[in-house]
Amino acid sequence: MPNVLTTDKGTEGFVRLNAGMVEGAVIQHIRSLLRTPEIAARAVEAARRTDPDVNEHDVVAALSSFDGLWESLFPAEQARIARLLIERVTVSSDGLAVDLRTEGLGSVIREMVTPKQELAA
Repeated sequence: MPNVLTTDKGTEGFVRLNAGMVEGAVIQHIRSLLRTPEIAARAVEAARRTDPDVNEHDVVAALSSFDGLWESLFPAEQARIARLLIERVTVSSDGLAVDLRTEGLGSVIREMVTPKQELAA
């Protein structure tokens, strides 16, 4: 039996959604969010809170390589990163909304940028 996410739809009853489809949609939404200038600016700001010397270009490059990185990760590591990035997912008749954690974004970016900086050194 496939994983099913059940959402309350008020007095109209319940809508059953395939959890795998919702997960795929959430990851796609995160991928598109990470390409936006607003999220890039938030990522730079979040990363600089712990490393003031972080290079903006490195952060933007890390964000643009997120798709490839995601595909190379084991499911447990994908789940860990998803927990860091996702504050809340709201599914409604209007669609899907994903709220990102700014601090989680900074943490993920630092993990992506640090290995590249170490290789350059």
